[in-house]
Amino acid sequence: MGLATLFLFFALFYGSNVKEAAGYYSVLSVDYGQSWGSWNSKEMCPSGFYATGFSLKVERSQGGGDDTALNGIRLHCSQPGNNYWTTIESKSGPWGDWTSPQFCPSGSLKSFQLRVESKQGDGDDTAANNIRFRCSGGSTLEGYGMSWGYWGEWSTECYNGGICGIQTKVEPPQGRGDDSALNDVRFFCCT
Repeated sequence: MGLATLFLFFALFYGSNVKEAAGYYSVLSVDYGQSWGSWNSKEMCPSGFYATGFSLKVERSQGGGDDTALNGIRLHCSQPGNNYWTTIESKSGPWGDWTSPQFCPSGSLKSFQLRVESKQGDGDDTAANNIRFRCSGGSTLEGYGMSWGYWGEWSTECYNGGICGIQTKVEPPQGRGDDSALNDVRFFCCT
């Protein structure tokens, strides 16, 4: 009897997570993120919630030390017409501090643009430095990140609903090697 209960628990838990993660209809990505690290788990807003804001984990300039710049991205999810919000986050690097949340004046996040530093050879690589989001209400939000590198092209847009999930590509700490932390990100669209 105990084993059957345990099996049922895992089936319900696993099944609900698969259903939640499968609720997206499109993946937003850009082709100029950096290549270090690996893709981490998808994190999704609760059903019926969309990302209406975000925060960044940013390491400020280390002078002559090893810079990593953008380490993490949090999405703040809410339901239309509701002031309550919850936060989701895929893996982040260990350096830096979280910035204040920024929210769309109206609507939800619908597309993004990354600021990425190209590979520096023997120099200090930082990879992703900052992010911008377009809101379905028409405004653009720019993160409080760093300014190394260049802004690339905008991603495609969520054509219905809004961004509802995130997946980050993060390089783990390299010990005495050059750290880059967050290299790339994908977002998921839900209706």
